[in-house]
Formats: sequence, C-alpha cells, structure tokens
Amino acid sequence: MKKVIALVSLSAAIAVSSNASAVTVTLACGAVGQELQLCKEGAARWAKKTGNDVKIFESPNLTNDRLGLYQQQLAAKSSDIDVYQLDVVWPGLLSQHFVDLKGKVPAAEVNAHFKGIIDANTVNGKLVALPWFTDAGLLYYRTDLLQKYGFKSAPKTWTELALMAKKIQAGEQKTNKSFAGYVWQGKNYEGLTCDALEWVVSFGGGTIVDSTGKITINNAQAAKALDSAASWIKSISPAGVTTYDEEAARGIFQAGNAAFMRNWPYAWALGQNADSKVKGKIGVAPLPSGGSRNAATLGGWQLGVSQYSKNQAAAIDLVRYLAGPQEQKIRAIEGAYNPTIQSLYKDKDVLAKNPFFGSLYSVFTSAVARPSGPTKGKYNQVSQAFSSAVSDVLNGKMKGQAAVAKLNGDLARIKGRGW
Repeated sequence: MKKVIALVSLSAAIAVSSNASAVTVTLACGAVGQELQLCKEGAARWAKKTGNDVKIFESPNLTNDRLGLYQQQLAAKSSDIDVYQLDVVWPGLLSQHFVDLKGKVPAAEVNAHFKGIIDANTVNGKLVALPWFTDAGLLYYRTDLLQKYGFKSAPKTWTELALMAKKIQAGEQKTNKSFAGYVWQGKNYEGLTCDALEWVVSFGGGTIVDSTGKITINNAQAAKALDSAASWIKSISPAGVTTYDEEAARGIFQAGNAAFMRNWPYAWALGQNADSKVKGKIGVAPLPSGGSRNAATLGGWQLGVSQYSKNQAAAIDLVRYLAGPQEQKIRAIEGAYNPTIQSLYKDKDVLAKNPFFGSLYSVFTSAVARPSGPTKGKYNQVSQAFSSAVSDVLNGKMKGQAAVAKLNGDLARIKGRGW
C-alpha cells in the first residue's frame, strides 16, 4: 500500500521527564471529514490529563484500505499501534488480536452504550472494543430547492426521489450544467456495500445473508433494487457516481451542485461550516423506501486495544476516556458524530447542534447491520463479492437478476470454506 503514514506526537503539558511513569500510546485515527482533527484534540486532552504522550497513526480514508493495513500490522504482531479504530463489522474478523475489555472497563461504563452496539463488539463473550460513535445512512436534501420546485417534504420512496431529483436537476442545469439530482457512494468498496444493502432491504430483498447464515440475496426484490439504482446513473446521478466515496459525494453536495445526497451524519456539521455553499439550506430525512421499509445501514467505529501493545493499561485508559460521555458529547457538538451513549440523545447542547439526532432517533436505533455476525471471519470476502456484483449492475455489465444469481454462487463457494 503506497500510503504515507503520518505519526503526530501530542505531548502532555507536563514534561515526560517530570512523570517517571509516563508512557507513549499510539492511536490509529481515521481522516474522513473532521475525524482526524477531533481525534487529535481528544487524544491531547487525555495526554494533558494523564501526563502521558499520544502519537497519532493516520489511517487511509477507505475502510477496505484501512483494514488491509491493520491486518498486516496485526498479523506481524506489531506493537507499533496500541489503540485501533475499528469498523463495526470488524470485531468478528479481528477479535483474536485485541484485549478483552470485559472486566477491565467497569460494567456501568459498558452498559451506558446502546446494547446492540455492545453486542456487535462482543465475540464469543469477549468485549473486543468500546463503541466510539455510531452511524446510519441518511438522506440529505436542499430545503431551498424543494421549496423552489414546489415540493412540500422530502421523498418517502425511491420513485418519489427520482421524480423530484429529475425535476430539480432539469431546472438547475439551465444555469449550472454540473448540477446533479442525487449523489451517493458508487465506488466498488465497503461504502457501496452499505448503500446497496439499504436499497435491497428497502425493497424487501433481505440482508444478503440472514442471521442464521443462510444466503438470501438471490431473489426478485434484490434484483429490482439493483436495477432501480442502475437506472439513476446518467439520469439523476452523474456517470462518475460509480467512482464516488463519501467525501466525493459530500464535496459535490456542499458546493451546491446536488439536490439530494446519501451520506453519514458527519456530513451535517461540515455542511453548516462557513465555507459551505449550502449552509442553512440542508434538510435531513430517512432514506426512502423501496416499498417495504426505510432502511439505513448501521455504521460506526469502535476503539480496541491491541494484544501486542506494550502499554495496555494506558491504552485501555485512553479508550475509556475517548469513548466516555465527555468526549462523545464534544464530538457530537463539533462534528455531528452520533454518540453511542444513550443519555446524550437527550442532551440539550447536542440536540441544539444536531436536531435530527432527536427527530431521526429511530433511524439510528433500528439501523440494519451488515451480515458480519453470521459470516464471521469471511465477512470481508462476502462484502467484496456483494459490492463487485452491485458494481457490475451499476456499470451496465449485468442486469440485477443475473448479478444476484451469480452472487449466490460466489457466496456459496465462500460459505463452503466455512463461516
């Protein structure tokens, strides 16, 4: 992987020399949106509080790239990174490399988090990581443009979204040729798995693999969902959408060049920045239904302590601090990162900055998990097979029915090797 890894030292205010027991803890941080800055600031507060030192390991933006890099480090039993930032679908894949936090973190702290997210971080009774923030896919829209074109509310179905996006796009392109109706994550990576799972579930096509491990993707509703998404390309979505990740979609929407966008909650705070062309003009709603239900993929990131860390006690203390209510509140207010601590959804300061945290609370609590639980260590292969099949449909190489039939066979082969 040709990625320059930045190591940034965040020294404690108290000189290390004056604290004989001070240690250096290396923390892996993501860099999407405001992630890196907020991670550095939180780590610096812990360093100042404890007299320790923190080095920041800047991870790649794309989750697939990040996972590959982490797997290399962990397979080598490297002690270079003490605390890893883990995607919600990774605990089953990486659990053997992480310290069991059960018993090392007080039960009251653990129980303050959403139970479902704690469950997602628990593998064979082992608490692999503590939740840091949760995510669910959301529909962002331009409130001013909906009003301008006579629409009273956000679309409730994908059909409505397509009709509204087409009308707004046609009007706006008279003066802005680069304007798009709808932008989303169409690049072949984990982000596409998230978007496409939302389509499939919303059409009633299941969750790729069900909770018992049965492969369910080969059905007419799943095929219809993929064909519907393919119909948006070069219609309400630009041809280039098949290369977009979260930041590419956000850049277009925030520059005022799209009516609708699918993204995670972090995009809200950035959209309200002074440099945003759409500040004060953004609405947030549940993603549309395909006829079955609204569906948002469960996302989110956790903090785990490496088995190979030489400073496990300090690393666990850092994880407890960053995942605690004080830091989660700061991140919610400054970056619109959804807390995993239930009480913060009633915090007036958090809700003042992120009103949709309250109005869309059910979206976050009923988000659809990717099938990482039933597929365990094979989840990454399952996800790559799924996103590749979806990509083939989006790029016109296959129709939905042929793609889900082929995918069924590919997943059966993966399952045949055990999951």
